[in-house]
Amino acid sequence: MTSAPPPGAAARLHVVRPGALTTVQDAGRPGWAHLGVGRAGALDGPAARLANRLVGNPPDAAVLETTLTGCAVRPDRPVVAVVGGAGCRVTVDGRPVAWGAPAQVPAGAVLDAGPAGTGLRSYLAFAGGLAPDPVLGSRSADLLSGLGPAPLGEGDELPLGEPASDAPPPPAGPVPWPGVPAELVLPVHPGPRHDWFTDAALRTLLTAAYRVSSQSNRIGLRTDGPPLERSRTEELPSEGMVLGAIQVPPDGRPVVFLNDHPTTGGYPVVGVVPERALAAAAQAVPGTRLRFVRGSGRA
Repeated sequence: MTSAPPPGAAARLHVVRPGALTTVQDAGRPGWAHLGVGRAGALDGPAARLANRLVGNPPDAAVLETTLTGCAVRPDRPVVAVVGGAGCRVTVDGRPVAWGAPAQVPAGAVLDAGPAGTGLRSYLAFAGGLAPDPVLGSRSADLLSGLGPAPLGEGDELPLGEPASDAPPPPAGPVPWPGVPAELVLPVHPGPRHDWFTDAALRTLLTAAYRVSSQSNRIGLRTDGPPLERSRTEELPSEGMVLGAIQVPPDGRPVVFLNDHPTTGGYPVVGVVPERALAAAAQAVPGTRLRFVRGSGRA
């Protein structure tokens, strides 16, 4: 059992089972790309914000983001928690509790978010949020740069913030969570280097069936499918990269840049996926069918 914190000491969350990859994430650190610092932040932003709302946190409070296998943690003070995002079995000291709804976790009890049954990434929000020291205004872990807290390991501890005194009561009924895509459809706007590809390649991008590759991660969603042929083969000097950029490496298979993407890159960008469409990509498991379609309106 975990003993209660002494008077005046910050409450903490103890990691019992870290899972395959569990990180601290909030709304990220946008605005630093000119210094080579990426955005990071929760890949499924709507899920993280909804989980925070259900425990009375501001939308940008820090949460845990798990990958596929979930995680288990033990708070040393009573806390209200929500597990949302990818669907999974949730227990408190082995007793089932509702997924996607606030649950009371007593001091010393183990909150376990099991392996994802649907989707890929679950979000664990705690009343008061997680409170590791911020770096450049964010508590998010950036796997590419190493900024922010390291991915969770067994035995790690994280400080818990104090719940807001005016936190809303738990909702009286079920809350609709976004569904997990059986097929991922991503709108595409032309990228700055779309003219480096043949007309046939551009048609292939918008008509071929791709699948989400098992090599995907927080840096980028990689694809399995037909390669895109370039019309220009010379080297491209490194240039700025944005969230949602579709970069095409030498193997010709598109890569959609996600939150931990590099701020510069030397491969041509054939298109850009608007940020609002990327949350579904965060929940697309390897093997999910993927189609790129022509975007409408502004990127």
